[in-house]
Amino acid sequence: MIHRVVRGVFRGAIFLAALGAVSCETGSVYRGIPPRSAARQPPPPDYYPPPREEYTPPPQARAPAERPPVREEELPAPRPRREETPSAPPSLPPPSATLPPPAPPSALPDDSSLLAKITPSTPPQRAASLRLTEEGRKLLEAGDHSRALSRLEKTIAIDSTNPYGYYYLAKAHSSLGRYQESLRFLDVAEPLFGNNPYWLAELQALRGDDYRALGSHARAETSYAEALKLNPGNRAAADGLARIQDEGGGLR
Repeated sequence: MIHRVVRGVFRGAIFLAALGAVSCETGSVYRGIPPRSAARQPPPPDYYPPPREEYTPPPQARAPAERPPVREEELPAPRPRREETPSAPPSLPPPSATLPPPAPPSALPDDSSLLAKITPSTPPQRAASLRLTEEGRKLLEAGDHSRALSRLEKTIAIDSTNPYGYYYLAKAHSSLGRYQESLRFLDVAEPLFGNNPYWLAELQALRGDDYRALGSHARAETSYAEALKLNPGNRAAADGLARIQDEGGGLR
């Protein structure tokens, strides 16, 4: 029994020794080759060549289709040439002799009645003075100069700043032939009218009448010209200036 065990061990040792020798010879032949279990590394990026561009042939132009020749009778008839007619000369305006005379300048608007200047905000003294002035104006138009003068003197006694009272008071004196007194009242009324072109033109026209009556034609013409400058439609100034020019008494 013991001999069988020893014999089996001895055979196993010989088999192992032979197997070791075979493995040594195989390892020397395949030395440097990595085992199969090792993972393969990818090649470097430079290994792959760049992708090739696909060549696309250029589009070929189609040959123009052959058209049949155009016959002469198929051509459109030429249009007749339009002859240019000479344009008519521009119409000239009619001569100035045929034009109507210009219309006279219109007078500046103003209320004919002094009562329209009375408003709810007008002081009582000015309102009473304007009423008396309107009464005196109507008496002057009626030719009653003496009563008009008496009535107008009360207007400036009630309100000494009423320019209409001084103006019509000067007109009353001028109607009675008192031209120097009329000029003095006009001098008082002028600054009270302020920048009222209508009434300043009336004042200058009356001043021109006073100067013309006194024989001072140069001053009268200056006053008339100033009145027409303020109001080109002032008829009294236009008539007075025309009379002076007809008399030959212009500026001297």
